[in-house]
Amino acid sequence: MSGWFERAVQIVLEKEGVLSDDARDPGGLTKYGITKREYPDLDIANITVADAVAIYRRDYWTKVRGPDLAWAFALPLFDCAVNQGPGVAIRFFQLALGVRADGAFGPVTLAAAQAVQAKPDDVLVRFMAQRILHYASLGTWPTFGRGWARRAFAIALLATK
Repeated sequence: MSGWFERAVQIVLEKEGVLSDDARDPGGLTKYGITKREYPDLDIANITVADAVAIYRRDYWTKVRGPDLAWAFALPLFDCAVNQGPGVAIRFFQLALGVRADGAFGPVTLAAAQAVQAKPDDVLVRFMAQRILHYASLGTWPTFGRGWARRAFAIALLATK
């Protein structure tokens, strides 16, 4: 399962693009999905892919327990963590699993995920619905919503392959 990080990070890097400084984006200057808002002391414009991959592994993949999950859950949680934050991703997953949604990925969440990983479809659908509902609640939905929805649906499809 741990070998999935390389595959997942390539997918997320493709979705994130290289450098963006859209004034409408509350994340501010962004490169490879790493934002100035989240990393104010980091020289965003000059980070490398290797820097981004290290940050992804440390601050996102590990926090959503990617190494412990089936691909059908690992990819969507990782992508959501990068795009919406690890705590948000974990809460959405907990809601989809029907466990206490506290944003902490502990043994109860892991056990619930492992219990359904052989048949992940219903949980994946509920997780993606949470993700889309959250996007739709944001003031930036009119500007970025179509792209976020496309990304979420593409991730869901890739998670089932």
